[in-house]
Amino acid sequence: DTPALHAPEGLLAQLAAHTPQVLLAVVPSHVPARTARPGGTARVSERPAMLPEPLRGPHFSSYAPDEVGWLLQDLSDVTLEAPTEEREEAIQSGGAHYAESLPVEYQPSEDYQRLFTAALDTSAARIAEAVGVVTETVLAERSPRAGRTVLVSLARAGTPVGVLMRRWARQRHGLDLPHYAVSIVRGRGIDANALRYLAAHHDPRDVVFVDGWTGKGAITRELKAAVEEFEASEGITGFDPEIAVLADPGSCVRTYGTREDFLIPSACLNSTVSGLVSRTVLRADLVGPHDYHGAKFYRELAGSDVSVTFLDAVSARFDEVAEAGEARAKELLAADRTPTWEGWAAVERISEEYGIHDVNLVKPGVGETTRVLLRRVPWKILALKDAGADLDHVRLLAAQRGVPVEEVDELPYSCVGLIHPRYTRGATGTDGRTVAAR
Repeated sequence: DTPALHAPEGLLAQLAAHTPQVLLAVVPSHVPARTARPGGTARVSERPAMLPEPLRGPHFSSYAPDEVGWLLQDLSDVTLEAPTEEREEAIQSGGAHYAESLPVEYQPSEDYQRLFTAALDTSAARIAEAVGVVTETVLAERSPRAGRTVLVSLARAGTPVGVLMRRWARQRHGLDLPHYAVSIVRGRGIDANALRYLAAHHDPRDVVFVDGWTGKGAITRELKAAVEEFEASEGITGFDPEIAVLADPGSCVRTYGTREDFLIPSACLNSTVSGLVSRTVLRADLVGPHDYHGAKFYRELAGSDVSVTFLDAVSARFDEVAEAGEARAKELLAADRTPTWEGWAAVERISEEYGIHDVNLVKPGVGETTRVLLRRVPWKILALKDAGADLDHVRLLAAQRGVPVEEVDELPYSCVGLIHPRYTRGATGTDGRTVAAR
């Protein structure tokens, strides 16, 4: 069962032209291993006989159906959005988890849209090369099984990157790699039902988890812990918790396209550059023990959608950067890529220096800083001096929200976003130490 089978010109479509009914029966090609209990009995977790097939565009997302299958449930008809200030207060008070609601989708101004377009024009080749580097690295590390690689992006920031990696593998190597998007939630782990689906349809050893970028590495650690817990509870082994990312400025992973902290235009926007899909939702009254995590498809934002525009602009540069990307991948494969976690160390230092005392409120890197400005209640932005045009959109968003930008001399990132510590709707937060001391 592959995306090609369901494509408009795929086998199912061809058969449907000659018969009134086509029944697809999927027989798993991989039988998950069972772990033995004392006494020799095998442990098998209770589960539904069959998990739902992944959602695909155009019914869910604006991506083509063969580009990605979403292992999510569609919550488009559920009202989940809450004002930013209300969400922040609930999250910081411990009254709610961030994944239980959604921020109101940011509607970019004309100035901001122009910044996105300009950023895409100037960075498309650099992003294309990073896509090439990370994809070539992934395929080389999995040789001779490279052709069986299954890309599994972490929704939603990882999904455009997963699509681009899939396009590179097809264009440069003629490989038609399956690509799925799954949910992972900080503090709650990865969607175990999605992992069960993957294990039933693919060999877990072939799965490669994909994300857009690293910040301080929280999701890297979350995934490792979640996979270990899944293996212990399910007896299904083989998933490698290593994440392949486009950019790793925090030095948190081994497989990356670059360790520079530069603007990835897909970080500038929310759903309108991510297939019109919301961030994922995990709430007990909506997601049962045998359900996938949820998300919404914002069909009503189709007029502002630049998801495919972004993908096409980057993939159009593949040929011109192919030689450089392949050469850089060979260099990295021969180099020591052990993570140094310098980003995490910097976050801990900043958290104490600014009196925040909570690393979760320190969001390092261009991508994470942008998210703070779009979704949270930002307190201030730390920007590396002479960071240049990569931070134009950050400065514009900060000005629109009245957030001060403080230039600093030493930072392993281009910028860092600080979420308002101890936020309440009446807080002013002029000084971090004062706020934290309340």
